[in-house]
Amino acid sequence: MDIRSQRCQLVYLAVSALLASTLVQAAHWPRFRGPNGQGIAPDANLPIRWQGPDDAAWKVALPGEGNSSPVIWDTYLFVQSSSTDGQQRYLLCLRTETGQVLWQRQWKGQAAPKHRKNTFASNTPATDGERVYALLWTGEHYVLVACDFTGKTVWEQNLGTYTSQHGAGHSPIVYDGKVIVANDQDGTSIIVAHDARTGKLLWQTQRQPFRACYSTPFILERPQHAPELIVASTAGITAYDPATGKEIWHWEWRFDGMPLRTVASPIYANGLIVATSGDGGGARHAVAIRPGERGRVPESHLVWENKRFLPYVPTILAHGEHLYFVNDSGIAGCVRAATGERVWMERLEGGGSFSASPVLAGERIYAVSEEGEVFVLAATPQFQLLGRGSVGEQVFATPAIADGRIFIRGRKHLFCFSKRTSTQRDTRLD
Repeated sequence: MDIRSQRCQLVYLAVSALLASTLVQAAHWPRFRGPNGQGIAPDANLPIRWQGPDDAAWKVALPGEGNSSPVIWDTYLFVQSSSTDGQQRYLLCLRTETGQVLWQRQWKGQAAPKHRKNTFASNTPATDGERVYALLWTGEHYVLVACDFTGKTVWEQNLGTYTSQHGAGHSPIVYDGKVIVANDQDGTSIIVAHDARTGKLLWQTQRQPFRACYSTPFILERPQHAPELIVASTAGITAYDPATGKEIWHWEWRFDGMPLRTVASPIYANGLIVATSGDGGGARHAVAIRPGERGRVPESHLVWENKRFLPYVPTILAHGEHLYFVNDSGIAGCVRAATGERVWMERLEGGGSFSASPVLAGERIYAVSEEGEVFVLAATPQFQLLGRGSVGEQVFATPAIADGRIFIRGRKHLFCFSKRTSTQRDTRLD
């Protein structure tokens, strides 16, 4: 084989490997808000407008209700649910192409006080391709369960009692063979890691307690640094060593009045960690900080803050040099990631309130309102409403995207929308 042929073959192999990697990534949405919790999928061939639930590729009734978001590995989709009376907790596995329920597991629970928008199944599971990990709130305790892809229980761990006036809603993540749960409660706070294969407790770290917070951690990887587990809460933003649970650095969050709660998850954008907080009375406080090195992070690392219009419950998105959001009251917007400077803001007419986080597919943002109205926006510095759709029922769960499909979990049903539909439906999907 001559040099030119060898080079051509190497280029071919490299391109093939890249395409294969992209396809594999496109078929995985393994935790809350997808890969590393950033809410971004490489898929670009999704529908941008449809009339209603009848235009779905498939629609499946789920037992009871829940705000759990779906997670996906290849052709397997996992989602949690609960009976409306709070007596049962469910973990389901469905086929992504058809919505066929492959198996359903069930555990006993009990009713308990919760927020009116919350359910007894608002926790999103996580998967590593070998097992699925679900955090079950029994109404009194948190139980972390691992099942294989056939539905067989591999292990269970009781994480102790859970206390919050609003109910539960934490979501585990899986990293480097560990299932990690940031468990901030009213009056107590802890982060734990269990061995993904055996369920053995590997480490646990006490955290500064304030109020129950629901944000989900992510892994920060930056040059000349070991991976860091980033956790945001009322206490501030903290980096932990994911191998040992030891604190690396901490930035203290200072509020003007009563300490606020984090529900939305932190993200990484243009070298900054961005986190948002708020409360039901309308107080808001978003911050963007430079990551620390060791110990207490000085106040000079606070690059910008916003106390007006960024979201409380929905998590923001990063794309290029900008951040995109839809806040709780239905106002979409774009700010510069480096400065927090407002670029545009527009009310999404007919949307109402939003609890689900928007997700990004290619250059398109998909945002779903509590009334089930879907808005498709361009991820550009100019506001563009590209299309709309509807699922016809309430939605509080963040959508999932994988393999050219968007999966939207309503209170009662799971919907799949795709351009790969029947000939009749193709005329309504664009």
